[in-house]
Amino acid sequence: MTGTPARRRRVGNGQPPPDPEGAGSAMEPARRPHIHPHHAREAIIASRDETLAYIEQYATEDAPLSSAREAGQHAHVPCVSAASGAALRFLAAAIGARSAVEVGTGCGSSGIWLLRGMPADAILTSVDVEPEYQEIAKDAYRRAGFTTNRTRLIQGRALDVLPRLTDAAYDMVFIDAARTEYPGYLTESLRLLRPGGIVVFNNALEAAPLSDSPLSASDAATAAIREVGRLIRENEALIPLLLPVGEGLLAAIRSHDAEEA
Repeated sequence: MTGTPARRRRVGNGQPPPDPEGAGSAMEPARRPHIHPHHAREAIIASRDETLAYIEQYATEDAPLSSAREAGQHAHVPCVSAASGAALRFLAAAIGARSAVEVGTGCGSSGIWLLRGMPADAILTSVDVEPEYQEIAKDAYRRAGFTTNRTRLIQGRALDVLPRLTDAAYDMVFIDAARTEYPGYLTESLRLLRPGGIVVFNNALEAAPLSDSPLSASDAATAAIREVGRLIRENEALIPLLLPVGEGLLAAIRSHDAEEA
């Protein structure tokens, strides 16, 4: 059938829409603006920092936790971030931890988070070499509403205290103490944990390649953090996870079917 070709539809301004096949040329893909690799990396880092900041802001501290932090800051005692504390509470609740060991009492905030994730009759054993820290923590626990029978505070060097604790009697171990002793803490933690129990190390991101921490690759603390990360990753009896909250939490579950880790 022959005749006059169909006329092109006109758009609102009276002009026909562009012909993708007009003028005998094929459509060309839109060109993306050139971005220098350095600028692209900066944008990725900025986006990552914003994401991490949002994660940190998601968790909040109530009056007892805020008081513990203020007391810690006044006495120069370390406290976990709110996001790290929320992660500890979540992990304790997820496994139904009835008995936990904390290495590094700090200002007591991490103990509060752990206790809030544990059943009402669960007990937290907290070890610290500094008696002043434990006095601050006692007050923090009291303000948070925990009676003295919910906590057992032991003053002493952790690697001297932990060997005295019962094998396979604990559901969770949280480590936030001397970095150089992390590998030794791992050995003791695996002995203390029951199958299905979880060990968590704080400050795991201090050894990251792009970390802003003052530690360098040659520092003993950095080497110890990296070593414990390697040991956990290569241990088939452990199920590991690195959480980007606070200074970084490295967690590992002791497998149920593992006879020994």
